[in-house]
Amino acid sequence: MKTLSTAILFCFIILCSFAQKEPVEPYTEEQLGQALFFDPILSLDSTISCASCHKPEFAFADTVAFSKGVGDSLGIRNTPSVMNITYRPFYFYDGKVTTLEEQAIFPIENPIEMHLDFKEALRRLQGSELYNELFKQVFQDAPDSSSLVRALASFQSTLESDGSAPHDQWISGNNPDALSPSQLRGREIYFGKAKCSECHFGVDFTNDEFRNIGLYDGKELNDTGRFAITKDSSDLGKFKTPGLRNVALTAPYMHNGQFKTLEEVIDFYNQPYNVVSQPINMDTLMLNPLHLSQEEKTDLVDFLHTLTDETFNFSMN
Repeated sequence: MKTLSTAILFCFIILCSFAQKEPVEPYTEEQLGQALFFDPILSLDSTISCASCHKPEFAFADTVAFSKGVGDSLGIRNTPSVMNITYRPFYFYDGKVTTLEEQAIFPIENPIEMHLDFKEALRRLQGSELYNELFKQVFQDAPDSSSLVRALASFQSTLESDGSAPHDQWISGNNPDALSPSQLRGREIYFGKAKCSECHFGVDFTNDEFRNIGLYDGKELNDTGRFAITKDSSDLGKFKTPGLRNVALTAPYMHNGQFKTLEEVIDFYNQPYNVVSQPINMDTLMLNPLHLSQEEKTDLVDFLHTLTDETFNFSMN
């Protein structure tokens, strides 16, 4: 069984408040969504919550290649961060849904994640004195399918970076000394020789597109990615470009979690054929080696660390 100390403590505080008949301040949609996010009530055997795999201390990502679901079932793709996803046009690595509300349903019903029929999830919430009270506070009605996903989406929409990352402080002019000489050199490499900004740009360092970076060969690496959704052969092996905010906290990396460190990621981009000898449908950006020196790779890693938020716009209170 997974460790759920944070979730259990959170729920315990709420339950104690009701048990002691103390007045509970009216909840917002976001607070209700937060309660649900940390509560294992939405899993088949009530052992895991959304936060079991999306850990706050790791920018709401996980620390293993594949997270475990109900009954120790193993996921098939690495758990992504759910920070900075409010304005994304697609969700999941293959972009199977286009709204936060749709996104909230899949983990609950997925047999290798929470494995709970959505109707049963609603029955549980409707049978809970606690949640009936909270949903009535927020939505003036008992829990239903619309209010459940709306609450979860509302909480996730609060998980936006707050501008405290060193790079934010530097680029805004609030702290001209926020980046070290190595990090400044790494920034030049990021936007230049390493070509990172061809796909990772903008406020959240993503183009929100689907790219095949060479991690598909139809053999050991056989996840077809976006192709499974579109059935378009040009999408074979393509996955959604992730945002790079807080990337230093979200190891391991890639859709299959095969790289344990940022150094391994950059080594791969520097010479992908050293990792996958015969990639299929690889993006043309990846065809030529980058020829980064060891110092340049070190500087690039140092720059990526400047995208880590100093504070998180999130509290268990």
